[in-house]
Parts: sequence; structure tokens; C-alpha cells
Amino acid sequence: MTTLLERDQITIWHPFTQHQTAPLAIPIARGEGAYLFDTQGRPYLDLISSWWVNIHGHAHPAIAKAIYQQALQLEHVIFAGFTHEPAVAVAEQLLSLLPAGFTKIFYSDNGSTAVEIALKMAYQYWFNQGERRHRFLAFQGGYHGDTFGAMSVGQSSNCYQPFSNLLFAVDFAPYPATWLGDEQSAEKEKEALHWIENYLNQYGNKTVAVIIEPLIQGTSGMRLCRPDFLRALQDLVHQHETLIIYDEVMTGFGRTGATFACEKAKTIPDIICLAKGLTGGFLPLAVPACHEHIYEAFLSEEMDQALTHGHSYTANPLGCAAALASLELLGSEATIQQIAMIEATHQEMLSQLSSVAGIEKRRHCGTLAAFDLAIQADYGSSASRNWRELFMKLGLIIRPLGKTVYLLPPYCIQPDDLRAAYQKMKEVLEGSIK
Repeated sequence: MTTLLERDQITIWHPFTQHQTAPLAIPIARGEGAYLFDTQGRPYLDLISSWWVNIHGHAHPAIAKAIYQQALQLEHVIFAGFTHEPAVAVAEQLLSLLPAGFTKIFYSDNGSTAVEIALKMAYQYWFNQGERRHRFLAFQGGYHGDTFGAMSVGQSSNCYQPFSNLLFAVDFAPYPATWLGDEQSAEKEKEALHWIENYLNQYGNKTVAVIIEPLIQGTSGMRLCRPDFLRALQDLVHQHETLIIYDEVMTGFGRTGATFACEKAKTIPDIICLAKGLTGGFLPLAVPACHEHIYEAFLSEEMDQALTHGHSYTANPLGCAAALASLELLGSEATIQQIAMIEATHQEMLSQLSSVAGIEKRRHCGTLAAFDLAIQADYGSSASRNWRELFMKLGLIIRPLGKTVYLLPPYCIQPDDLRAAYQKMKEVLEGSIK
């Protein structure tokens, strides 16, 4: 009989995988809470929330029940010319959680397309008003997804070499990454803001928008910036009368310790992109949200002024039902306490890692903790894979981003499990486990 792994090898091309060198995939049979279980029943503690989406853990019964009940009523309907209760309810919930000024939700299905829509929205906003702006400003190391617009504003992440000739031109500002004990934070921020001010003085009236991952650059290595920088950036952008887009695909829904990074930073972007944790990891759903003046720029008697963008599964009712259940869990006192516990545990355990040789740039923000290894290791390199496989042998799902080791656990994780994971990780890094 052909095994599951053999069938997988015959039929599947996995994402972000070099199949020539990658180990065999681990066949997962089920999930429960913070754990995944393979077909042999072995548990794995999911310390990255399965690419940052399962914020409440796996197979949460409240979300599963909501999807089941919705499936008995309406599974899908075209969203051009139609609407339904789950979509309106999710929009109302999101707008009540976002900072004042956001008034409209546009539905999409994943983080890349949410960014893609936001870029098109910003570009056409100026186009519809007769302004032919053509420049976008992003940040060095930023990553925004894998569709062509998202790749263009993320090309400095060096993930898209084969497509470089197909991407539109984008300018990239320095990013003032910081960490615990970084004495150069203020100086790096000053230099970055000076660069941005000079840029906007020269090109502000040609700039469509500035896009940034607020507080945390994810894929480039969980690089943090300070709220003060985001506030100063917003002031500069608005002084020059252009738009700022926040890519909160990863940072949204409690990841930074606040519901959104913009809330923690006390800033208000013009457009915000949300995805990943929106449905608690159950179904694809994403949104860009915008202010009323952006929406109004698309109102006209002519169709060519409209935002002619959409997806077959736009505002899928099952995804919206999952989002409503996830948002209810997010607002519960139990989840709020868990987020605080995770942040406190990160602080405590990162302090203990300070004595381990070869660890540098320890940092944390909300439910994220990260540090760098004093090695040369690019994303997907053999060194990075070796660390990942070593952690996996211990039942820990940790996927280093090059030389960056990070933890971004689901909110349901138990403090003893999180501390035990840190202890195992510490032993691995000290070389007592090989």
C-alpha cells in the first residue's frame, strides 16, 4: 500500500521548499490547542502558530461550530451586487476595533492580495483626482507577500530575484531595527527620518503612498522598530500630504500585545491590511480597510472610476463566520490574560537566554520573542534547516528565519509548555542536546 508520504512526494509541490534538499514532510493527522499530532500520534508544540495564523490554537470548537452552523445556511454567494449578514457583521466588528476614521472594509482572501488591493486603492485614489503619482516608498527588508505588487514593495527582502525585471520601481528607506539594550535606537531613527524627510521634500507630490509593517518586520527576521519612529513617520507623511499603508497581516489581532500595532503605536494609517489571524487560522479571509475620503474618491457616474477588483471567494460566508467567532474569542478576558502571560514569559525567558554564548539582539513585542544567532545563515540555508530539524526532533515547531530564531505561539499555550520549550531551546543552543 502506498503511504501518505509517498503519495505526497508523487503529487505535491510544497511552498517555500527546495525539494532537492528538503527532508520529507511530516504527516499531520490532527490538532488540538497549541499542539499538532502526526499520524503516529507524536505531539509537536506549534510555536509559530502555523505561519502565524492559528492565534487561538488548532481545532478550536467555537470556531468549528460557527463554520458548521453557517454551512447549513449559506456557503457562498457572489459578492458583486449581493451581501449577507456575516460579511456585514465582520465589517462592523472590525471598524469598531480599528482607530477612529476607518469607515470601509474591502474583502480579499489572503495577505498578499490585501496588500495588492491597498496599493491599487492608493494609486487609483490619486488617479481619480487627476493626479498622476507613480512613486511608492517602502522599507529596506520589508516583506509584503508574493503577488506582483506585493513583491514590488518587498523586493529589498531579496526573495524575488527571478522576477526582478517584472517588478515596478519602488524606493526603499532605511529601517531602524532595534533590540534589547540597543543604545543606537534614537540615532538610527533620526537618520532614517532624515532620509525620509529629504525624499518627501523631493518626491512628496509624486508619492502614491508609504507602506510599512508596523513595529515588526516579519519575514526579514522579526526586526522591531519603536512606536516613536512610527509616530514621527506618520507626521512626516501627512505633512507632505501623501498616504501611509500599514501591512498588519501579521501584527494584527493581538500579536503586539494590542489589538493592532497602530493602536499600540498610537498612530492611524490611511489604509490597513489585515489577514492571517482574522479567522483564527480556519479559512482564508483578508481585508484592506480605509478612510471615507479614500472611498469617496471612487464614487462616480462612470465605471472606470470604480475599484474593479475582486475574487471569486470575496467575503465568503464561512470565512466570515470563522472571523466572527475568532473576534469574539479575541475580546474575551481569558484571551487578554493569555496574551499578557505570553509577553511576561517571553521577557522572563529571554533574560535567561542572555547567558548563552552565540545569541545576540534579543527582542520581544507582545506575543513575539526573537533573537539572532551569531552565524551566517540566509533564509532556507542549510544552517537554518539544521536548526529547524533539531528543534523538530524535540517536538518543537520552530522555523528560523535565516539566523533569526523566533517564537510566536497561539494564545492558548500554557505557561509550563512555553517555559519548557524555552528550556529545551536553551539546551540545544548550549550544545547539550545535539
